[in-house]
Amino acid sequence: MSKVVVINHPLIQHKLTIMRDKNTGSREFREMVKEIGMLMVYEITRDLPLKEIEIETPVTKTKSKVLVGKKLAVIPILRAGLGMVDGILEMIPAAKVGHVGLYRDPETLQPVEYFCKLPQDVEERDFLVVDPMLATGGSAAAAIKLLKEKGAKSIKLVCLVGCPEGVKFVQDEHPDVDIFLAALDEKLNDHGYIVPGLGDAGDRIFGTK
Repeated sequence: MSKVVVINHPLIQHKLTIMRDKNTGSREFREMVKEIGMLMVYEITRDLPLKEIEIETPVTKTKSKVLVGKKLAVIPILRAGLGMVDGILEMIPAAKVGHVGLYRDPETLQPVEYFCKLPQDVEERDFLVVDPMLATGGSAAAAIKLLKEKGAKSIKLVCLVGCPEGVKFVQDEHPDVDIFLAALDEKLNDHGYIVPGLGDAGDRIFGTK
């Protein structure tokens, strides 16, 4: 079974409180999404492999470590996932960015793909699927399934706020995918919103209703 990591660093908790407040406007909300994404990357990339190389400092020659191995790709689930991309890219500017667009069929309530654009070298990359909310888990699970069908071998799911129902759904569908959260909230309500949550992340990021 995959692991679930809640990254509850004090800076993340502080910024998440600002995001949860209904009086926080779109501009500040966007900034918090970006900054929390940036802070989460430190923990998510903790196990990246390193190799030792020789360099010359202004003082002497020395051996030092650099990243080696698979390249990274960030895949936001449209549209709310876009808010997390810039913060991650500030930490990992060499990462490629793909996009997955899903909508919920009003009849079946199942996610339907309407857009998918990925880096060409899918099998060679570690993928970070990003979306601020892990509510029912349907969109996240569908996006991960899509990546696997395209050849992705290494995938992590990165969300700001999740709930037990969404975590369980993704784990049941994809037991090989680790889940990283800034907060694990109480539950889903009857309308599919996370409680206490932070409302509709897409609307709050982009200032829409």
